[in-house]
Amino acid sequence: MTMLDDPAISAMWPAAYPRGYAVVDVETTGLARDDRIVSAAVYRLDARGDVEDHWYTLVNPERDPGPVWIHGLTADVLAGAPLFRDVAHDFSERLADRVLVAHNAAFDWSMISREYARAKATAPTRQRLCTIALARELRLPLPNHKLATLAEHFGVVQQRAHHALDDARVLAEAFRPSLHAAARDGVRLPLLECRPLTEWSDTPATPPLIGRQTAYRPATWRPSRRLPPCPYPNPGRYESDKPLAQGMRVAFSGDTSVDRELLEDRAIEAGLHVATSVSRKTSLLVTNDPEAATSKAVKAAEYGTPVVDEAAFTHLLRDVAPSPSALPAAVPTVVPPSDG
Repeated sequence: MTMLDDPAISAMWPAAYPRGYAVVDVETTGLARDDRIVSAAVYRLDARGDVEDHWYTLVNPERDPGPVWIHGLTADVLAGAPLFRDVAHDFSERLADRVLVAHNAAFDWSMISREYARAKATAPTRQRLCTIALARELRLPLPNHKLATLAEHFGVVQQRAHHALDDARVLAEAFRPSLHAAARDGVRLPLLECRPLTEWSDTPATPPLIGRQTAYRPATWRPSRRLPPCPYPNPGRYESDKPLAQGMRVAFSGDTSVDRELLEDRAIEAGLHVATSVSRKTSLLVTNDPEAATSKAVKAAEYGTPVVDEAAFTHLLRDVAPSPSALPAAVPTVVPPSDG
């Protein structure tokens, strides 16, 4: 009999909670949409957060390894590693029918879903949970939302920072008490839909030559999608000497180095309202080219809306102030775009 089969324990555990989790960490060549995974690790947990097993692999990114000084994986080390398509089946076995858990889950999911798209496959997971978002829901007294800070809060010893296997272990050990605290206090888990990204196409980057292999490239269009309603009231405009606060309305304009959908998902998971246009109620406009004559930039100038660039916004996302209002009754869920 498992712990969940015990009637006393089952009666205390929220019935709506998932039945299993896959705690994931990936190291990558960078943060842009064409960057690749160089290593991946998964800790599978049961419904109560207890470890079932773990898995780790290097991945040949088919390009330079990027910031070796961070992840420590050189081109020589990765040269003999399997390609992602060669490990996709093993990866899928560990993700199947589980909630993907990661620290800044929007990023890990975007990298994973792109690798699956390149492999012409789909990751078998339908929901993700960001431990940063969960820490905010639990109102943990953290000075910031770095993984090392979360680990220290729960007394978890980090041995090799930025090594996928150790980062996944640390996160799994920190997630379990977070999950139990949420269950004890009746907190709804901040689950979001794992919707496969769509910016990869079979269109070759250049006209194909005889014998040339078709390559994936970012498409020039972005599909429309419905964004979830923000559960927090708008606290007003962003002020440069204060942090962002949950409920603020944020709009994006122009090109970004990190995929726009990833930035939007990060903002949503932080409790911000992602707006599709700029109005007098907009708290902040994020753009790398404030002088561009886009409709959003023009309106922001007209309304005196605060403007920051992508790098500053990414920094601000690290420490978003909680909403002074009560915890929301319902958790936002990303709604897939309609076929119409």
